[in-house]
Amino acid sequence: MTNPSKVFFAERGETKLDLVHYYLAVAGPLMRAIGGRPLLMERHPNGAGGSSFFQKRVPTGAPGWLRTAVLSSPSGTPSNALVAHDMAHIVWAVNSGCLGVHVWPVRADALQFTDELRIDLDPQPGTDFDDVRAAAFEVRSLLDEVGVRCFPKVSGSNGIHIWVRLESRWDGIEVRSAAVALARELERRRPDLLTARWWKEERGQRVFVDFNQNAPHKTMFAAWSVRPRVGGQVSMPLTWDDVGSVEPEDITIATVPGLLADLGDAWATIDDELQPLDPLLEWHARDWAAGLPDAPWPPHYPKMPREPPRVSPSRARRAT
Repeated sequence: MTNPSKVFFAERGETKLDLVHYYLAVAGPLMRAIGGRPLLMERHPNGAGGSSFFQKRVPTGAPGWLRTAVLSSPSGTPSNALVAHDMAHIVWAVNSGCLGVHVWPVRADALQFTDELRIDLDPQPGTDFDDVRAAAFEVRSLLDEVGVRCFPKVSGSNGIHIWVRLESRWDGIEVRSAAVALARELERRRPDLLTARWWKEERGQRVFVDFNQNAPHKTMFAAWSVRPRVGGQVSMPLTWDDVGSVEPEDITIATVPGLLADLGDAWATIDDELQPLDPLLEWHARDWAAGLPDAPWPPHYPKMPREPPRVSPSRARRAT
């Protein structure tokens, strides 16, 4: 390692070496969550709170032993991404100033299959973490209803992520379609709490179910990864009992190793039974048969079939 004593988290003074020790302390659960998957590195050379950049490609001059995978951007540009092959790869990334990693929903040895559905519950102005908790339980209830098992984690900030580990049968377009259908069904059932509206002006004081986190080529913040915040908050997996009591600000690199030792890995069984996507795709087919268009895609993606105009409702009204 270079500069092991460099302070990365100012609140308690944890260093680059402390971050390495943290990742080694959670090595088993970390590799269960992200092992074999390509990573997007979020590099903060001067620690949390300093300047930063995202790095999709392993840089020129990187060690020859690094495992990589070639992935494409929405425009088709290839990138040679780091793969979470083992803990040496994680330590190398930390030594490069990477605080947290964002993970692709594919495995490096089966890039054609998207094998994770990620449900991002994003609080909007006027909502708080109690609203996010309530939203998470609504997601669980709906997925339980159709026999799909899901696993929650705190985002490391003010949201909750819910992961579904899928059978290797679907591509990214199909998984996003399922996410759109799930978000719309949640909004139908709890319009007071949840919204599937892409445009911020339409969301109101509700928790947004961000379906576009499942768009092909999108990454999400990895389980057990450390946010670039001065307090070193961690995106830690939870049991469903934990969701009702957890305080996300208290889940940090200082506390998580002890919590793991006491409670175990909440995602220890995530691979025991891979989940079907068929019930959600049936909702998608029902919505399309009823004449619903696709939901808007992120702005840097090509225009997609049945997608409405990518313009906010207020701008469309002004243009009219």
